[in-house]
Formats: sequence, C-alpha cells, structure tokens
Amino acid sequence: MNYILFDESRRNNLLPLTFLRPVAEIRFGILTIREKWERYLNCKTSSLTETYLSRKFPVVKEKDNIIINGAICPNPLLVEEINKLEPAQALIKGDTVIAMYLSDKDIEKQSGAISEIETEVEYLDITNTWDIFAKNPKAIEADFKLITKGRKSAPLPDHCIGIAPENIFIEPGAELYACTLNGSFGPIYIGKDAIVMEGSHIRGPFALCEHAQIKMGAKIYGGTTIGPYSKVGGEVNNSVIFGYSNKAHDGFLGHSVIAEWCNLGADTNTSNLKNTYDQVKLWSYPEESFVDTGELFCGLIMGDHSKCGINTMFNTGTVVGVSSNIFGSGFQRNFISSFLWGGVSGFSTFLPKKAIEIARGMYKRRDLAFTDDDARLIEDVYSLTHSYRRM
Repeated sequence: MNYILFDESRRNNLLPLTFLRPVAEIRFGILTIREKWERYLNCKTSSLTETYLSRKFPVVKEKDNIIINGAICPNPLLVEEINKLEPAQALIKGDTVIAMYLSDKDIEKQSGAISEIETEVEYLDITNTWDIFAKNPKAIEADFKLITKGRKSAPLPDHCIGIAPENIFIEPGAELYACTLNGSFGPIYIGKDAIVMEGSHIRGPFALCEHAQIKMGAKIYGGTTIGPYSKVGGEVNNSVIFGYSNKAHDGFLGHSVIAEWCNLGADTNTSNLKNTYDQVKLWSYPEESFVDTGELFCGLIMGDHSKCGINTMFNTGTVVGVSSNIFGSGFQRNFISSFLWGGVSGFSTFLPKKAIEIARGMYKRRDLAFTDDDARLIEDVYSLTHSYRRM
C-alpha cells in the first residue's frame, strides 16, 4: 500500500512553523510526525501539501493509496483501523478526516463516493502552534515506548546521577559527563552521538535527539525536546526545538517552539506568564489577529531561519516569522513578521537574497547541501508574507 500524509486547513493555524514544511515534518515528542507514521507503517511516506512546498516534498501516487491526516499521530489501534479501510472509505472522528483510501484519480480532490467510518480510538494531534509544547510531554512518552521497546539502554556513566533509571534510555555513541537525569516525572531519551556536558540537570519527560548538545550547567525541565544537531544551554522549560537551532548560552526559554536554523543570542529571555495571570493571546495567521490560546503559559513561537541578538527580551506570547533578525533593548512586540531586520526602534526589510546567502552558509557549516528548492522556498515565503510586513 502507498501511504501519503496530507495537509488540511489546520496547517494555517500552525504558521509560521509550516511556511517551509508540511505539517507532518513538525517534530513533536522525540520524532517528527512523519517519522512516527513510517515506523508504524514500516514504509516511506510522501506529502500532499501546498503547491509551492511540493517541489521539495513531492507527492508519490500509486493506483491505490491511503492518505492520512499529517496533524494526527499514530498509535497501534488507529493504524489497525486505517489498514482495514477499503477503496472509497474514510476513517473519521467527528468533523475530522483521519484517513481515506483513494485511487490515484481521486487523490487530488480527496472526495468522490466516499463512505465514512466513525472511529472511537483516541489519538494525539496538533491543531495550533501552542499544542506542540502543551502536548509534548505525552508525545515524548509515546515515542519513548515506541523507540525503546525491546531494547536495552547504554549504561549511564558512574560519574552521572540517574534517578528512576528504568525511565532513562541512552543511545549508542551518546556522551554524558557528571550530569543529573531525573526520570521520576517522565522518560528521558538521549539520542545517538548526543552530548550532555558537566553540571547539567535534566528532568523528564525529555528528549535530546541525535548529535544535539546540552551545554555545561544547563537546567532543563520536563516536556522539552531538543532536536537533532541543536546546542542548548541556560534554562529551558516545556519547549520544543525542531533541530539545527542553537540556544547555546544562559537565558530562559519557556513554553516555546523554535523551528530549524534559528539562533538565540546570549542572555535571550522569554516571558511565558503574564503578571496578571490571564490566559495568553497569540498571533493567528488565518485570523490576522491575536487569539486566546486557553493557556496560562506561552512563550515564543519562532519560524525557521530567524535569529535574535544578545539580551533580547520576548514578551509573553510572541510570534516571529521566517528569516527575521531581532535585536535591541526593551521588550519586542508580540508579532514580528517574516524577513524583518530590527527591533523596538523599528524594522527594515531583510531581502531574500541575503537570507538565502546566510542559509547557504549555515548549511555548509553542517556539511549539508542547500538546494535550489530550498532557495526557491525562501523566495516563495517572502512573497507570501508581503502583506504582514506592512502591519
């Protein structure tokens, strides 16, 4: 069977994190949503997404296809029900389409003579940007069970302290030095070739993905995921860093989501709680206004390739778009669009040519190829976000 992960309307709720990726490419827990499905299905998947994204994430169609909602996470019962679908059947829950069995002719319109099957299976999904950190503890726990089932952890070095070691899993090649891992409050996963430096204190649920680093003296609280090849120091609480991004110095990051290729300067701090203890409002791209998250804690949502200078202060509930560079004293405003350069004193436009040049350099430092498709995506997002730069 050919499996395709599709984007639906909630993709817009997940901007700016989905400007450069399909929803299924979001890291949530230890794995991306795509990686979860591919482990359960034991096969590769493709994406049915926005036209401009399809150059980098092309859809692969066959005569028979099952298309699956890319915002929904798999579990054994859900996968079982999906694999029971017959041609022209859809698995739904309320108003949500979970999966459909479609021919190659019907796949683009995702419709036709479809019979619906209502499921009672509960599952984990994301609808809004803040779901990524709010539900991340459960996602880590689910991925931990999936990844470590039937496997034995590498040993914790004698100079480290492990509390509730049965909830700690260390992949081969990981290096840990004189640190504290507390699995009493949830599982702790240390990925392949990751490094945890001296004096770090980590409380689960927590995931450190392959080749990522925790710097000396870091304090990491539960519900946090640090994606591949990222470097993190200071204090972090209930936050998700997708990968290839750095918060290498002191400063606080709480209840936040940081996409790929971002850098937070030394002593960058996020406010994640209002002094009034009101629920936090956050910028919504589809509503073009601030909406109530229903969350008491909410920090920073930062899109790919964005950066900030030393001593940057982010207000509670701040959204930063793609390829923006923020600096200067004082609290930044709560919505900073894509391709902006500046801060409290004002912004100028950061042209895509320069953004592409910087991105190419960053890829080269990690021995990765920055392709023509990558460059075209940045140009596309620059065009798509033009109106927001005028706000």
